[in-house]
Amino acid sequence: MSAPAEITPAAPSTLRDLMVLTKFRLSVLVIVTTFVGFWLGRKGALDVRLLVHTIFGSTLAALGSGVFNQLMEIEPDSKMPRTADRPLPAGRISPSAAFGIGWLLSALALIHLAHMVNLEAAAITALTLAVYLFIYTPLKQQSAVNTLVGAVSGALPPLIGWAGAAGMPSEDAPYFRWHLLVEPGAIYLFALLFLWQLPHFLAINWMYRDQYRQGGFVMLANEDEEGRRTSLHALGYAIATLLLMFYPVWQGVAHAWFLVPAVILTGWMCWLAWKFRVHRERAHARKLFFCTLVYLPAVLVLSVLAWK
Repeated sequence: MSAPAEITPAAPSTLRDLMVLTKFRLSVLVIVTTFVGFWLGRKGALDVRLLVHTIFGSTLAALGSGVFNQLMEIEPDSKMPRTADRPLPAGRISPSAAFGIGWLLSALALIHLAHMVNLEAAAITALTLAVYLFIYTPLKQQSAVNTLVGAVSGALPPLIGWAGAAGMPSEDAPYFRWHLLVEPGAIYLFALLFLWQLPHFLAINWMYRDQYRQGGFVMLANEDEEGRRTSLHALGYAIATLLLMFYPVWQGVAHAWFLVPAVILTGWMCWLAWKFRVHRERAHARKLFFCTLVYLPAVLVLSVLAWK
């Protein structure tokens, strides 16, 4: 009877390690934004089969990118208290095993999207992986510009959904339908995710600047003890997000009523960013951070309801 007692706690520990290794919680954001992109980009009735294939492929890519990101940051993660217990720096999963998992997930994602959705969705996914792994991750230890680059990779998943909704091209269509990426809806979704991430990550960066320095990451807030520069940037991007709320109505892709709740919600984020700018205290940075967690799903729901 002693054997089951020893095996029982090991299983959830392994599952938790795999979830941490693949950054499963962050992947939920990719799933949600890909779904919204698909929903807003569809023409006519919802193609459930195509939606499932698009979500499945983008989820595999998100999980794979999380693995490779942690493989590339084992040493800095081991230096920061909030990441030192991750399975790679803690030694619970070997780098070779993680590499195999990451490679399998990423390769399957691209193959699946190319064959079951379309080339455009697969190409945007490949671009997301490339920016996140080969530009953003190395840049984190070289330049504070990494935050902007990371926001680009984080803003691409809704475009995977948007492009995926177009399905396979007809025989007379161009080999690659570039126009899908410059449609007003695609521009709005990319800009929303890009701008939203910046107050979100700047608040985190300033709250945990000591740990970022300890881990060797070059971030905007590292030498900004009083928060003057960080809070100014956060406020600027929050205001830019407020201005973006007018774009879908101006382009005629959202109903005019969208402006009222969208401006109120974004005004709330701007107010908290302003409070952070004025007081520059951890409590105000924390309030801004939690506001961004509520803000994005709320605006995405509004966008779905107001879309024409």
